[in-house]
Amino acid sequence: MEGSLLCWEAEKEVMAQADPVLLQSRVLERLLTSQDRYMPSPTYFQCVQKEIYPYMRKMLTSWMLEVCEDQRCGEEVFPLAVNCLDRFLSVVPVEKRRLQLVGATCLLLASKLKESKPIAIENLCMYSDFSFTDSEMRAVELLVLNKLKWDIEAVTPRDFLPHFLEFLSLSGDKMQQVRKHAETFIALCTTDCTFIALPASMVAAASMAAAVTGLRPENLGMTCSSMAVTNYLAKAIGCDPNILRMCQEQIEVSLESNLRQAGSDSSTDSKVIEEIERASTPTDVLDFDL
Repeated sequence: MEGSLLCWEAEKEVMAQADPVLLQSRVLERLLTSQDRYMPSPTYFQCVQKEIYPYMRKMLTSWMLEVCEDQRCGEEVFPLAVNCLDRFLSVVPVEKRRLQLVGATCLLLASKLKESKPIAIENLCMYSDFSFTDSEMRAVELLVLNKLKWDIEAVTPRDFLPHFLEFLSLSGDKMQQVRKHAETFIALCTTDCTFIALPASMVAAASMAAAVTGLRPENLGMTCSSMAVTNYLAKAIGCDPNILRMCQEQIEVSLESNLRQAGSDSSTDSKVIEEIERASTPTDVLDFDL
């Protein structure tokens, strides 16, 4: 009918396009200046938590990553949720039985901030096998917000990736390949307690350097060596190149450890091992060549 307005629901969610203005050097400088404000305490297991241990955080963050994958969340959601989790655990003692509730709440907050359609509370309850209720989650949501002073837009390693990719000046396909690997390394670092004390920029730079090293610069059409890339990224974030290389080596050690752990279970059930490999990182870890 003439004059009527028609509206169609898009079958695929439309994402915002990258803004080149946000890749200017002053934005990177602001990220570097702000990142320390959102760093958790690296000693919260010893000084704050009485019932929570590093292996519990590992189990929880692996579960959180699985939820993000199953819900097809953007790459920003998982590292932001874990940052909120670590900062909360840095100031509030948590009972062991309530740890998953806190992790699920941090996922909820991160998805509200980063997704146009956040994860439903009902789904988070379901993923936990209904170990907590929606009312409990709403109560903890307010608690987390209050303890973090409502400042949950944290700087995470994922925020630095576009700037580092811009530095490398790669072609479209190669850029996506490096991004995919770097995002996987960042997710790996996010689940590993070893990297809690490191600035977000260092984790991002080391992940990018590890991605370029694994893919090999010559295969990416780059004229410089992987060591030159590491040195360049270190200069960009104001870090000692030797320290960044040590961080990169630690990432590679963590990846190899995950691969060995996955391989040790291969004799039990090939289907189970495939699920473990897929759940450990947002991309297939077997794609990597170190």
